[in-house]
Amino acid sequence: MTDPQKPTEEIKEAAKTVSTEMAAPIEQITSKIESWWDGLISMLPNMAVALVLFIIFLVSAKAVQSVFLKLFRKSSDNKALENLFGTIVYYVVLGTGIFIILEVLQLEKAVTSLLAGVGVVGLALGFAFQDIAANFVSGIILAFRKPFLVGDIIDINGIMGPVQRTNLRVTVVKTFQGQEVYLPNKDVLQSPITNYSVLAQRRIDLAVGISYGDDLQKVEDLVTNTLKSLEGVIRLEDLIFTYTGFGDSSINFEIKFWIDYPDNPGFLHMRSKAIKAIKAAFDDNDITIPFPIRTLDFGIKGGETLSQMKINTGNAPT
Repeated sequence: MTDPQKPTEEIKEAAKTVSTEMAAPIEQITSKIESWWDGLISMLPNMAVALVLFIIFLVSAKAVQSVFLKLFRKSSDNKALENLFGTIVYYVVLGTGIFIILEVLQLEKAVTSLLAGVGVVGLALGFAFQDIAANFVSGIILAFRKPFLVGDIIDINGIMGPVQRTNLRVTVVKTFQGQEVYLPNKDVLQSPITNYSVLAQRRIDLAVGISYGDDLQKVEDLVTNTLKSLEGVIRLEDLIFTYTGFGDSSINFEIKFWIDYPDNPGFLHMRSKAIKAIKAAFDDNDITIPFPIRTLDFGIKGGETLSQMKINTGNAPT
């Protein structure tokens, strides 16, 4: 017969074995929790110092940002740049405080890993967005150099018009044809910039031809006096009249004179006004602006004279 006590003993032995096997992990977990707790207790003074440092650096970041913005406004009125630099200063001070706090909490490895990660991410972003970064840096340089202001008439690589707006990436120019052109700041910084609004003056150059039969000195005096008496012409002492050469049917000259330059329509109006004034002066003094002349010679070698040519009158009935 089977002993009824034997299964009970086996069950007890199995339960004892399971209890022994579970005791070791539980003891390890308990020991770990106790070590964490002890570490937390020992770190409480450092955590208190870290909290105080965080509050100090938070306040300091705001104070340094405020001082920086006051100094920045004295050198530039660029709002976009002001906000950018203010934000950068704020987070630089706050980031410095975070690194110090991590040191206080004895997390040196975390600081090293964080710095390495920032370096790798910065390098990757530098390669991936080098054009954007170049435009960004160029925008900062332009904001400080101020080669032009909003509303100035500029010419960059043949694109001419008033500046509509600028930011840290592009400069927007509205051409005189009514189109907005977005110029990357990198190209603006690297290109020659003609700013017509700095001196607010511009020279007009006119090329004219007169007949070979006209008196050259009379023409020079007439044109010079006409433009000097024309309303809108400035810097009369800088007016330049020069004969430039013998043309096919005329003697050519150039007249260069200065005007105030508020905008391009004003320039076009003054140029048109000067042309009309010179033409009227020529008409009043019998000075001719010749048409091109062509001479036909039918007596050259291999050809025949006009008198020898037969004129085809057609077969029309008489």
